[in-house]
Amino acid sequence: MHRILLLYISTNSGHHHAAKAIEESLHSLEPGIKTLNLNCFNYTNPILEKVINNVYNKVIKNKPEVWEYLYDNPVIVRRTRKFRKLIHEFNSKKLKKLIDHFRPDAVICTQAFPAGMIADFKKTYNLNFPLIGVLTDYSPHSYWIYDNIDTYIVPSLQTRQRFVDSFIAKDKIFIYGIPISARFGAPTDKEATFSSLKLDKNIPVLLIMGGGQGLGPIEEIIFAVNTLDVDFQVVVVCGINNKLRKWLERRQKLFRKRMAILGYSKNTNALMDIASLLVTKPGGLTTAEALTKGLPVVIVNPIPGQETKNTEFLLSEGVAVKAKDALDAAALIGELLSAPEKLRQMREASFKHARPDSAANISKLALKLINDKKKG
Repeated sequence: MHRILLLYISTNSGHHHAAKAIEESLHSLEPGIKTLNLNCFNYTNPILEKVINNVYNKVIKNKPEVWEYLYDNPVIVRRTRKFRKLIHEFNSKKLKKLIDHFRPDAVICTQAFPAGMIADFKKTYNLNFPLIGVLTDYSPHSYWIYDNIDTYIVPSLQTRQRFVDSFIAKDKIFIYGIPISARFGAPTDKEATFSSLKLDKNIPVLLIMGGGQGLGPIEEIIFAVNTLDVDFQVVVVCGINNKLRKWLERRQKLFRKRMAILGYSKNTNALMDIASLLVTKPGGLTTAEALTKGLPVVIVNPIPGQETKNTEFLLSEGVAVKAKDALDAAALIGELLSAPEKLRQMREASFKHARPDSAANISKLALKLINDKKKG
């Protein structure tokens, strides 16, 4: 019976959902397999995790240009190398306890921090289990580069080339896409979804999302689209942002458009099935889910760094448009909803990049790597 350790950081993040998607697939492929899906940062540094998460959220909200400077900056990568190594060494005692107790046949990491930590741990203790790094955005950064990561899973040819340019062997890199739940690859009951949301199945649906945190200028976008004369209805997903949800609910009667206001949703796949257009910040998981559903995207407020890179990919492939602000978003939404041929072209472009079987392919590869290692 195989044993696989999955590591991510930040609960309810894209990294977490990617790890869950792989875990679900592993259990589907091999019933009885032992998996442990762990928030690595919380396990090794619970207090530091809270501090860093708070700092990160404040920087993104108030000084996004600072994060843009820090993200994948080769000077910062070089200057923090010793510091990162010290953190890895500091965490090695807890990691050793975890590895000795669980005895994994392979480790899968959906974020660079645990991948680097396990890579150094393997080197320190001369361990040879397969270590798989799974990218959850469309552009890699230098914090992923470690000799002891055996296999990389990337979302696109461009991403693979960036790793090859960083002297990662091409045969270690697999273009499987970003792992999403298998339910996104299956159709849903659209009529049931329309009915549950009290929406009209004959009117286009604008789906507005701000990720799990409910971030972005959602209030401004709602007011801006309220001025459009195009016929559509709105579904807003607020995530865990209860303040946003209550704000919208208090003002719902002011809006001319029919609107469904949701909190944290576990049925995003069903919402995407009924949507004609998605308005969102381009997180990696949301992007991969939208591509799988063939859903055109209006990008607003991308987080500097990873989401800016995702934006570049989506724009280059013709599956999205980018708004400068809420008013610009409303204008683009009006144009697209009035141009069915343009929406059709964007849908077709989306489907070309859809990889609904990513989690299954990653799981199959992990099991193969384990078996090859045992045979060798």
